[in-house]
Amino acid sequence: MADEAKAKGNAAFSAGDFSGAVRHFSEAIGLAPTNHVLYSNRSAAYASLHQYSSALSDAKKTVELKPDWSKGYSRLGAAHLGLGLHEDAVAAYKKGLEYDPNNDALKSGLADAQSAALKSGFADAQSAASRSRAAPPPNNLFGDAFSGSEMWAKLTADPNTRAYLQQPDFVKMMQELQKNPSNLNLYLQDQRVMQALGVLLNINFRTTTTEDMEMPESSSSSPRPPPERRRPAEAEPAKKAEPEPEPMELTEEEKDAKQRKAQAQTDKELGNAAYKKKDFDTAIAHYTKAMELDDEDVSYITNRAATYLEMGQYEECIKDCDKAIERGRELRSDFKMIAKALTRKGTALMKMAKCSKDYEPAIEAFQKALTEHRNPDTLKKLNDAEKAKKELEQQEYFDPKLADEEREKGNEFFNQQKYPDAIKHYTESLRRNPKDARAYSNRAACYTKLGALPEGLKDAEKCIELDPTFSKGYTRKGAVQFFMKEYDKALETYQEGLKHDPNNHELLDGVRRCVGQINKASRGDFTPDELKERQAKGMQDPEIQNILQDPVMRQVLTDFQENPKAAQEHAKNPMVMSKIQKLVSAGIVQMK
Repeated sequence: MADEAKAKGNAAFSAGDFSGAVRHFSEAIGLAPTNHVLYSNRSAAYASLHQYSSALSDAKKTVELKPDWSKGYSRLGAAHLGLGLHEDAVAAYKKGLEYDPNNDALKSGLADAQSAALKSGFADAQSAASRSRAAPPPNNLFGDAFSGSEMWAKLTADPNTRAYLQQPDFVKMMQELQKNPSNLNLYLQDQRVMQALGVLLNINFRTTTTEDMEMPESSSSSPRPPPERRRPAEAEPAKKAEPEPEPMELTEEEKDAKQRKAQAQTDKELGNAAYKKKDFDTAIAHYTKAMELDDEDVSYITNRAATYLEMGQYEECIKDCDKAIERGRELRSDFKMIAKALTRKGTALMKMAKCSKDYEPAIEAFQKALTEHRNPDTLKKLNDAEKAKKELEQQEYFDPKLADEEREKGNEFFNQQKYPDAIKHYTESLRRNPKDARAYSNRAACYTKLGALPEGLKDAEKCIELDPTFSKGYTRKGAVQFFMKEYDKALETYQEGLKHDPNNHELLDGVRRCVGQINKASRGDFTPDELKERQAKGMQDPEIQNILQDPVMRQVLTDFQENPKAAQEHAKNPMVMSKIQKLVSAGIVQMK
């Protein structure tokens, strides 16, 4: 209920019905008395009615409920400024900027308050000087309107007269009137003075607004010279002002259109409140009514599309998104709104996807949305759609029977020593069945025959990952490591394979060959070129680098050279000797 009353209050405020807004916000506060936003909104409505005391009371309540909310201090500053309490207004705006230093509304309000405070001090000084010279005539009806700092506060608070304070000639005229209000008749020809007088007396004179009147030149051009001051006896009689044109009245059609737009906004707010409560049927009804009342706001369509999406009515969501895109382009709507409609369309299409091809239109929608506006959420949805499409393609292509046929064809080419052709069929087999360890093993053998050792090692490791008990995976990996002259690693691989198949002849032969190479290294049976190549390869091994950089191992190596007693103790440590053996196999260290 509080949300509905708040929505009505927002709609009334947008339509300029500030009294109605106060009524609706008061109703909402009665239902939710601890909601700081409601007090803030009612404060703004009171300020628009120039009821600054009430606006101040609500602003204080807002700050009390939510001390770290910057907008509360904006309301507080505006209320103080409306009451002419300039120093309090400045303090409120500064306090708000402590919580939100980049808030433009607070910065603008602070500038206005400081400007009003300066002008107020200047006006007070001028007024005091004038009173010391002569008291104002007792029969002057407007003398009080121009006295004191309250005049500048009222002119600053009104949006129309605030602009005039930037014009030097207007400020000078108002200063002249503060000194001698009886000279008012000299300035009545100037519509700005008439409008300022209306603001000061709270009377609505029929004058042209700042939007309708021709603005005087700014301070960069020559200022208008002030009228010559004369003694009251010599003052010219005031000229009769020319009749002002009546304000333009709206036609019935324009009034109806304005009312329809305001009602559409109300329905949108009510729809949003229902959506948050997951009352989707009610939300749909309000959004539909808003669309009927105002067909120039695309947000009503996109909001209804979002509701259909939550309800699982994806086809209806897509229809609304297409409608929003088409209408948005006709109205030249914000590109972000078009992007939002495209993103929702893509989301609905993803929800409907049943096969990989169904993701293609969703991906296309997300890509179009990103060309309109690059949004991180849309980019994530695009990546998710592409990933889901790829996974489904793999699932759809999966066929173990065809995979076996392709593997057999690969075996035929392997036996004919046509290794590139064999790789082609093994690859197709793996596309049909990515979990077949045998295909990885066979392709690893082909890569090894062709000298593509890194590729062969990768396939052998994948084979072991898929089936740790498959001995062929260990023989393939060990063979690649042996050809890469990583004898220690090859030995470890063969020994790991023997744990699963202790009598495997290929694994046993691999162990024998590795031990032979390691013993050869221990004896130093290398030619200078072989030793140099072996050491260079060993230094590229991260494990060897870590051993050599270890301070403990560096001390151990020093002890082996200089301290036989300490070396004997080190030799009893299996971990130390394992590292020493790795250095020996790499040709870095030679045992004599």
